[in-house]
Amino acid sequence: MTPVVLASASPARLKLLQAAGLDPKVIVSGVDESTITADTPGELCRALAEAKAQAVAAQLDTGLVIGCDSVLELDGRALGKPASPEEAVERWRAMAGRTGTLLTGHCVIDVAARRRVSDVAATRVRFGRPTEEEIAAYVATGEPLRVAGAFTLDGLGGWFVEGIDGDHGNVIGLSLPLLRALLARLGIRVTDLWA
Repeated sequence: MTPVVLASASPARLKLLQAAGLDPKVIVSGVDESTITADTPGELCRALAEAKAQAVAAQLDTGLVIGCDSVLELDGRALGKPASPEEAVERWRAMAGRTGTLLTGHCVIDVAARRRVSDVAATRVRFGRPTEEEIAAYVATGEPLRVAGAFTLDGLGGWFVEGIDGDHGNVIGLSLPLLRALLARLGIRVTDLWA
């Protein structure tokens, strides 16, 4: 069986892949995200996913490397992880009662074949209106500082998300339907990768 490598430190991405039948090895890319720029949020998350996958693939002789990166697009801007608790509070004030688009860039590299495919999944997220006290309490947990867009769907942030339009896995960090399509473009059936 072809070894699968997840080029991400995200426990949510690892959990999604494991629940879907894969048993990936995790190798964190070490890519400095601040050095990568792009014209649009979609291009940015795709470029970041490609950079992470490529950095890990360069260390290997074989296997499939999966790289992902997520941003929340709000008002045409890409919002990654907030740099401080104060920034997380301001984000939540701006997001409250609005809809943003969670974008996740996906890149798969077949190391032995030297082939790479990538794409972006988009899911619309409708945010609730948490009170100032709820925002402060949520930010104090530290969770919003560790994730793109300053929220989670599968953690404490889920209390403040009213709904989504699209793939819920994408909001958590990885779109299984898109990943399956990317693997198919490489001639790989996802069922052949099930552990």
